[in-house]
Amino acid sequence: MVNKNIAVKYCGCRSREDLELVMNSSAGYAGFIFAQSKRKVRPEEVSRWLKELQPVPQKLVGVFVNSSIEEIEQALNVLPLDVIQCHGDETPQFLKQLKKKTGKTIWKAVRHEEEGWKALAEYAGVADGYVIDARVAGAYGGTGTAFDWEAVPFYLEAASVQEVPCFIAGGISASNITRLLSFQPHGIDISSGIEMDGKKSKEAITELEGMIINENSIS
Repeated sequence: MVNKNIAVKYCGCRSREDLELVMNSSAGYAGFIFAQSKRKVRPEEVSRWLKELQPVPQKLVGVFVNSSIEEIEQALNVLPLDVIQCHGDETPQFLKQLKKKTGKTIWKAVRHEEEGWKALAEYAGVADGYVIDARVAGAYGGTGTAFDWEAVPFYLEAASVQEVPCFIAGGISASNITRLLSFQPHGIDISSGIEMDGKKSKEAITELEGMIINENSIS
């Protein structure tokens, strides 16, 4: 049965203009990167954009890589994040402590490798969702690289057992979205695929969403 409702997250908003484009899109989630990246932003910057553009209809996702709980709490003091995405080597115990401290929805990123879906079992009961990304040496994400999507069904099954969503990330664009949708992911996480010259593009978003809507509704 085809998944007729797919969650969409546009990640890596790095300017007020980026955020405004995402606000006016059909995506349900807007993501901000607070880790070393060409798309890194400061919580104070994002807070200013939110105040200027409010109300923002999307749920807000903060992406952190191996940050301390204190660093994440500092961001939460400035921003009304709905989701904390841990995109590094965070342990199940760390996620458990983070959830206890913040009470927030926690997503864990998993970098694909052979039988990588087995790693999801370690986070059962503590992760509220997963983001599966490509494994690229020296990087934790944001590389614009896709992994072997033949593995997607195994990740979806592992997440479904836990009754949590599984987002697919990495190298998704209008040129390959149709193939990815054939695997019926719970959600997709896109950054470079909606950019032109390093900025979020209205044209790229419109093209991508048109292709998604052919088969699904977006949330």
